[in-house]
Amino acid sequence: MLREMRAKLGAEIEQLSHELNVVIPQAIAQAVELGDLRENSEYKAALERQQFVQARLGQLHQRLQQVAALGNTETPADKVGLGTKVKVLDLETNEPEEYMLVLAEMMDLDAGHISLASPLGRALKGRSVGDEIELRLPRGQRALRVLGIEQTQ
Repeated sequence: MLREMRAKLGAEIEQLSHELNVVIPQAIAQAVELGDLRENSEYKAALERQQFVQARLGQLHQRLQQVAALGNTETPADKVGLGTKVKVLDLETNEPEEYMLVLAEMMDLDAGHISLASPLGRALKGRSVGDEIELRLPRGQRALRVLGIEQTQ
């Protein structure tokens, strides 16, 4: 999963770098040709886009460093962590549920993914089979028991 995340971030970095180094300078050059820069909306739009792309590239590089750091922290096989499939039992409804803890950028709700940063993800992180969890959510409380853990990385 971390490999997929690095690839996704790398692709966006590459696309934005191309835009920053090729597309935006062309747009700025075309806007300059139009004349008076004080009232040139094309010029202002190109500069705003340039600032946005630079900021986004900074965020992506920071996130890439965070993903690299996550790759260096191994989750023990008997604990819930990033990339773990976890089966829980809702103690109120007695219904089993299955989730996979992922980074927010990799979430696919249809596949049962939950973000490691979500309230449920934070509550499950580091838990072992048999652990019971009391979870406070905006819609009320939930009580869960961890039934099974499968490492997918």
